[in-house]
Amino acid sequence: MESLPITPKDRENLAQFLGNLVDTSILLRREVHDFLDYCDLMAPKKGEIIADIGQVGEALFFVLEGHGCLMAQMPESEMEIGKIEPGEMLGEMSFFDRKPREVRLRAGADTRLLRISRAMYQRLRLERPLLAVLLLEAAIISLDHLYRRTSTDMTQLNRYIHRTGR
Repeated sequence: MESLPITPKDRENLAQFLGNLVDTSILLRREVHDFLDYCDLMAPKKGEIIADIGQVGEALFFVLEGHGCLMAQMPESEMEIGKIEPGEMLGEMSFFDRKPREVRLRAGADTRLLRISRAMYQRLRLERPLLAVLLLEAAIISLDHLYRRTSTDMTQLNRYIHRTGR
């Protein structure tokens, strides 16, 4: 999947998008634009693999448009076990813990992603620590959203199983 340049129009749209994710009372618009200097864009088509099972995450992604799917490999097929919506991160677990992915990350629709590579994240940590902290906060919030959705799904599944089993 090739990266795309960030155009001036993209920068404005992305700055607005990122401004909705962070507390703009502590972050200047210029700093949001500065963050974009560490990133690039990607545009996987529906069904395209973003990152595969067994890979260690060398980048993390913000879903801008479309959605990402977390796919578990079954003996004969794949099964969707989670969905990552616009405004959320994708790929942060393997990126931060450096363990091989246990699920495949696949574009669930034509999707636009903002990507930050490990090398650029390392530079960001050194050069712009406030931005790195805000990125970590966004990762925590994104994981929280996924955990809550998964917990809700599991609760509904358990209710269904236990009601049916009577």
